[in-house]
Amino acid sequence: MNRELGGRWLPGAGTGFALTLLLAIIAGGTAGYVVIEGWTVWDAFYMTVTTVTTVGFREVHQLSLAGQAFTVILILGGVGTAFYTATLVATVIVEGGLHRRFQQRRFARMLEQLDNHFIICGYGRIGAIIAEELDRQGVPFIVIERDPARSHAVIERGWLGVAADASQEEVLRRVGIDRARGLIAAVGTDAENVYTVLTARVMRPDLFIIARIESDDAERRLKRAGADRVISPYHIGATHMAQTALRPAVVDFVQLATSSAHLDLSMEQVHVDDGSALVGRTILEAGIRQKFGVIVIAIKRADGAMEFNPPSEAMVRAGDELVVLGQPQSVKALEDTVAI
Repeated sequence: MNRELGGRWLPGAGTGFALTLLLAIIAGGTAGYVVIEGWTVWDAFYMTVTTVTTVGFREVHQLSLAGQAFTVILILGGVGTAFYTATLVATVIVEGGLHRRFQQRRFARMLEQLDNHFIICGYGRIGAIIAEELDRQGVPFIVIERDPARSHAVIERGWLGVAADASQEEVLRRVGIDRARGLIAAVGTDAENVYTVLTARVMRPDLFIIARIESDDAERRLKRAGADRVISPYHIGATHMAQTALRPAVVDFVQLATSSAHLDLSMEQVHVDDGSALVGRTILEAGIRQKFGVIVIAIKRADGAMEFNPPSEAMVRAGDELVVLGQPQSVKALEDTVAI
């Protein structure tokens, strides 16, 4: 019988039982020749193996009548078991059971190595786009999808995916929620998103959580459940279309600055830690524009206040988020300096 574990096929108890029975017959045959014929353990073992496998080169020593009778019994009981075991093992290998078992172990090791990653809950149209964007930017992530067919599609893309319910604590623990950078709830219904967000928030009070909503009245429930950001794809899509109609050049610029497809320009947020060299200095004193060639578009203060187009004398404080625009290598250099 076969069984499934975590969406993976594994050899069932039949193969293990056959192997155990074959080993028992070999051990019994070895002991039998030692007792009946008085042979050494090695001679008895060699005679048993050649008999059970029907190789039959020769008799190790001349057999007595009792030894011949024992050999007949060993042939009748052992040959069939040997062929049965060989058939089961061959079936496991041909059907890919062994290969899938190695894949499962490899998958388990990859899960253990996941760190500072995003957990995407749901692989519908929204989840698929999110996964593609994270993949383009080289950000580690794993997808939790209840539908096995969609989960298989994730794996076919070469990504990490689990066919499970994202609202279950065991599942979130398995995908490394304790080491995750954030969670994106984009499952099919608002109710499922609420349960997923609530479970994640209880397990990780400090986790950054983004939730998708279908209806406007679900926003309040999701925020109460613990979502840091609640996003309506329909509202964002409609707003984007309106802005495109009114200010197409502005929209084109924002897309250029935020799209990973344009590697010559990058808009990023840079977190300022307590021990950063920028703390307590103005933008001008820090020389962000002169040293790194990036433009500070905005500063999000630790209390949540947002300062757009800050003046050169604006002070950089610990806990600030600098929204900067520049070439990717310049932004990376600034991030490395801030982290010092």
